[in-house]
Amino acid sequence: MENVPPAVIEADNLHKTYSGTVAVDGIRFSVRKGEIYGFLGPNGAGKTTTMKMITCISPRSSGSLTVLGMDPEEHPAEIKARLGVVPQETNLDPDFSCHANLTTYARYFDIPPETAEKKADELLEFVQLQDKRDAPVDKLSGGMKRRLILARALVNAPEILILDEPTIGLDPQARHLIWDRLKLLRAQGNTVVLTTHYLDEAARLCDRLVIMDNGKILIEGAPADLVLEHVGKEIVEVEKNDEIAACIRTMNVPFEIFGDTIQIITQNAHETARILLDQCRPKKLLTRPATLEDLFLKLTGRSLREGA
Repeated sequence: MENVPPAVIEADNLHKTYSGTVAVDGIRFSVRKGEIYGFLGPNGAGKTTTMKMITCISPRSSGSLTVLGMDPEEHPAEIKARLGVVPQETNLDPDFSCHANLTTYARYFDIPPETAEKKADELLEFVQLQDKRDAPVDKLSGGMKRRLILARALVNAPEILILDEPTIGLDPQARHLIWDRLKLLRAQGNTVVLTTHYLDEAARLCDRLVIMDNGKILIEGAPADLVLEHVGKEIVEVEKNDEIAACIRTMNVPFEIFGDTIQIITQNAHETARILLDQCRPKKLLTRPATLEDLFLKLTGRSLREGA
C-alpha cells in the first residue's frame, strides 16, 4: 500500500458568503505534507477567498477547515506563526533595505536579533539577492521584489508556504528562478500552496491541483493525469472552414471548434495528421501535446472574466 503523507490542510463542505454572494460553494480538498498544491481558476472562481480562509484572514461561513490540525477561527495566532505568506501585491517596506525588511519582519515572530541577522543573510543568498543586501527596496526590479517577498515569507521557517500569484508580471528569467526556489523548498520537505493564472507554471510545479469555477472545485489531481484523462494525449489543429469541418465529421474523431481553428483530440497526432492531409487537405496544420491549458479552457470556457 502506498505511503501517503499526512494532510496539513483539510476542508470539507467549505462555504464562504459575502452579503448574499456565494464566493466558495461547498468545496472539499486535502493538502498533503511536502507537496506543491495549486488552485487554478478564472477571475472570481474563489481561489483567493479560499486562501484568505486558510491564512486566518477571513472566517468561513460554514463547513470545516483545519490547518496543521487546528481550526483557523479557534487558533489563528498559532497557525499564522507556522505559515509563510507571499501576497499578490508588493507590500515591502520602502523605508528599509532588503536586509532590514527581513530583520524587521523577524520581530513579529520574536526571533532574537542575532538569529534574525544570520537568517536574513541566509535567505538573501537563497533568493540570490545577497549583492542587494543593503540596497533600498525602491531600487529593485519587479523580479527582485518578488524574490525578497519570498525570502520574507521564509523568515519564520514556516511549515506551509502560501503564495498568491507568486510570479505575476515577471520576465521568464525571474519566473524560472522563483520556480527553482520553490522546487528546492519542496525537496527540503516544505509544503507549498499556490494560486496562479499561469498554466505552464502550475503544470511545472504542482504535484496536485484543483481547478475552480463559480466557487466550486471542478476537478482535482496530478496535472499530467488530469490532462490525459479529460483531454487526451495529443491535439491536431487545422484552419476552420466549412469544407474541412465537413470532412473531419466523416472521420468520426472528437473535435472542437474555437474561433477559426478546429482542434482534433487524438492518441496519435502523426497518424491523424497524415489522414487529415490525405483526405481533407488543409492549408495549415499543427500537431502538439495536449496541455493543462486545454483542460482549463474545456472546463471553464473561453469567455473573458473580469474581477478578482
